[in-house]
Amino acid sequence: MFAYYLQLGLRSLRKNPLLTLLMVLAIGCGVAASMTTYSVFRATSNNPIPQKSSQLFVPQIDNWGPDASQDNKGEPPNAMTYTDAINLMRDKRATRQTALFPAAVSIVPADPQMLPFRETSYAWYADAFAMFDIPFLYGHGWTADEDASHAAVAVIGKKLNEKLFNGANSVGRNINLNGRDYRIIGVANTWNPEPVFYDVINTNGFDDPIEVFMPFTRAVELQTTTNGNNNCSKDPGKGWDAWIGSECVWLGFWAELPSKEKADAYRQYLNGYAAEQQRSGRFRWAPNTRLRNVTEWLEYQKVVPQEAKVSLLVSLGFLLICLVNTVGLLLAKFMKRSSEIGVRRALGAPRKEIYLQFLIEAAAIGLAGGVVGLILTGLGVMGISLVFEPDIAKLATLDVSLVLLTMLLAVLSTVLAAFYPTWRAAQVQPAWQLKSN
Repeated sequence: MFAYYLQLGLRSLRKNPLLTLLMVLAIGCGVAASMTTYSVFRATSNNPIPQKSSQLFVPQIDNWGPDASQDNKGEPPNAMTYTDAINLMRDKRATRQTALFPAAVSIVPADPQMLPFRETSYAWYADAFAMFDIPFLYGHGWTADEDASHAAVAVIGKKLNEKLFNGANSVGRNINLNGRDYRIIGVANTWNPEPVFYDVINTNGFDDPIEVFMPFTRAVELQTTTNGNNNCSKDPGKGWDAWIGSECVWLGFWAELPSKEKADAYRQYLNGYAAEQQRSGRFRWAPNTRLRNVTEWLEYQKVVPQEAKVSLLVSLGFLLICLVNTVGLLLAKFMKRSSEIGVRRALGAPRKEIYLQFLIEAAAIGLAGGVVGLILTGLGVMGISLVFEPDIAKLATLDVSLVLLTMLLAVLSTVLAAFYPTWRAAQVQPAWQLKSN
């Protein structure tokens, strides 16, 4: 019966091509608008490291005092001073931990025909590779001993390895960073969490993958400047030593705490550390600290753009309007066939058969609308950069899951829209239709 009703539905659609076209376009446009904006919302609100998002935490310490925190609604600074980062690293209260910053590094190729260039580069500690589950093509990350010895080692990314070494195993070879040679000990596979949770402050959550990883201790020893934000509550003075010893905040910090008990203990440690700084005279205010995991940190930093939320709501409203129009068109189409329904009912067809026939016909319309919506969604994703920033727009992709969701939404929404017209059609009285015809 399903095949028979589908055949009847397709035949009915061909009888009224203009009406059918209007319904297909209404469904297609509504679904395309929703799926295009959803593709952006999905990418920006994605959990970038779901297997560990509840175990990775950002500690915050208020080193500026209530006057500055009042402007920030009582919250501590988003970044950390060098003094606090080094003290936390020294105390080793987390299972794994790292301070980090985007390093201003120039890559000098061995090929004299290539000019020096820059790639996204970060300085951090050895723990970061295991903390962030960074995959490797060749080799491995450096060790804690190499952190301690300020070793001239580096890990490079897959893209940079292809650019410099044609994708070959480059472990053991050298790379020149800012005029100094570093021994490559690992080549990381593509690692591009979206949003960029590990450094929201400097990237707003969206950036290119890291291509150069270098030891934090080595970068500081060579006075490698940050390529990110540097916020100071007062003039830090002149020179490198004055800057890193100041109250300027410029470092990110992450701690891995695999259980609630460890997280609670670390919160107590942060408060104790701030109280110790107060007793030493560095802080003149009560401890003010925070500890947020990945999802809490992304929400606090408002990584999902407001325009993505608004656009999604507007597009869903547009889809609703399209469905309301589809309800009217289906009602007109179905009620026009009252005589056909009356004859079928007089010959013994129960109401459930009328329901089944017209819902299958609506599903066919939805399927056609889904194909149109899929084409328009593809065009919408290609042109999304006209609405959103390029770093955000490039995250919107038409993958298999979005294709399936588009088709499912088109069919399901059309079938739901057809319930009222189908109910009205099923209420047709056979006797009245037979008398009038």
